[in-house]
Amino acid sequence: MNADWPILSIIIWLPIIGGMLVLASGDKAPNVTRWLAVGVAVLTFIFSLPLWSGFDVSSSAMQFQENRAWIPAFNVNYHLGVDGIAMPLILLTTFISILVIVAGWEVIQYKPHQYMAAFLMMEGVMVGVFAALDAMLFYVFWEAMLIPMFLIIGIWGGPRRVYATIKFFLYTFLGSVFMLVALVYMYFQSGSMEILAFHDLKLGLTEQVLIFIAFLLAFAVKVPMWPVHTWLPDAHVEAPTGGSVILAAIMLKIGGYGFLRFSLPITPDASHELDWMIITMSLIAVVYIGFVALVQRDMKKLIAYSSIAHMGFVTLGFFIVFMLLQQEGSGAMLGLEGGMVQMVSHGFISAAMFLCVGVLYDRMHSREIADYGGVVNVMPWFAAFMVFFAMANAGLPGTSGFVGEFMVILASFKADFWFAVLAATTLILGAAYTLWMVKRVVFGPIASDKVAALTDINGREFFVLGTLAFAVLLLGVWPAPLIEVMDASVQNLIEHVAVSKL
Repeated sequence: MNADWPILSIIIWLPIIGGMLVLASGDKAPNVTRWLAVGVAVLTFIFSLPLWSGFDVSSSAMQFQENRAWIPAFNVNYHLGVDGIAMPLILLTTFISILVIVAGWEVIQYKPHQYMAAFLMMEGVMVGVFAALDAMLFYVFWEAMLIPMFLIIGIWGGPRRVYATIKFFLYTFLGSVFMLVALVYMYFQSGSMEILAFHDLKLGLTEQVLIFIAFLLAFAVKVPMWPVHTWLPDAHVEAPTGGSVILAAIMLKIGGYGFLRFSLPITPDASHELDWMIITMSLIAVVYIGFVALVQRDMKKLIAYSSIAHMGFVTLGFFIVFMLLQQEGSGAMLGLEGGMVQMVSHGFISAAMFLCVGVLYDRMHSREIADYGGVVNVMPWFAAFMVFFAMANAGLPGTSGFVGEFMVILASFKADFWFAVLAATTLILGAAYTLWMVKRVVFGPIASDKVAALTDINGREFFVLGTLAFAVLLLGVWPAPLIEVMDASVQNLIEHVAVSKL
């Protein structure tokens, strides 16, 4: 289905141009800047809604396509389109971006116009990553994401922000260089930069393995997978609350999306040969990083490690598909769709958890668990939200945190009993580190005079946390619409990877 009007271009360029306008507005009228920024974000979200309402769930073809010549000499096009894999992630991006801007409304006092502009521009670029069907366009958007996030952490971050930004930049940029080499190689093989043309390339096993490793270096860093995960806790701890939210809710998902759009369909035989490596890395992330989270003293660092463990479920669900295809084939859909649901769910829950920490930090300027205790006595509304999101993070049935993890565990059980046992440990470890943090922060007697002086959440904070709570509950009790959107595209991907290119 081609777009009657350029809906994807609108939701890419509206926040980018809006961000430029916000930047040009200066810091002399900060309230005008804030209203302009939130207006652009809301308008972008409204324009993204027709992607859902007009989406044909029975088709696996790319929809809302736009295709214009960009660099004709190299057969590079401005080609956009979405399927059931990309579209939910675009809606997640436009939704979370509103909440990030609203959450930073009063908190950011230093150059708020630059802060808001950076987030708006990053929103447009991230939508571009999910919508790009030309590999060069994808790469441009992929690299462009680094710039606003680098500035957000570097300008509004914590005391060690310079170290965190350089580490973040080096990890993600170096991984991306190998991906560029792979894209250029495939361009010479196909004569085109079309991603869908890459899917149909007949590549030998050696070629596939090398291309798979090049993609792995880029996407594993972004997810991030063990052992290239060490940049994430540093980036989260030093980033402002909004930066942590976007990093966890959206940017990590781009790595998972890369596996589905590039690694699996372009190099299915290499993915099959090396699935043991990805499954091992994923299970280490689920188990080992869960134990690492248990000993954290900083709330942000604990949630950052929790994100790594939960994203391990995503890559596990994506790569056990090859083991399931060797059997009777049932469960392959369950694994891929479980990983996708987990990505969307983690977007809501991780955003909420970091925003909860941000609420406390704005009042006490501390993220140390030991500095808190008895918060429920002075912030009952906040405590209710934090306990709810903690339960969702631990995978409580009825919340979105349960759905994706349960689907992946079921698929793992079909693939190998011990995979399921190891994957299921996250339900125990997740409950342990999340509820242990909540016990020490929220419950018990009031720990200090600083805690006694805390005030409960205001209307703006209630709106942000309440909106996320509604999303977590809705996806938890009614995941069917999201799964239905994915079905045709996931089935098409499975059929594609089931056919050897050798």
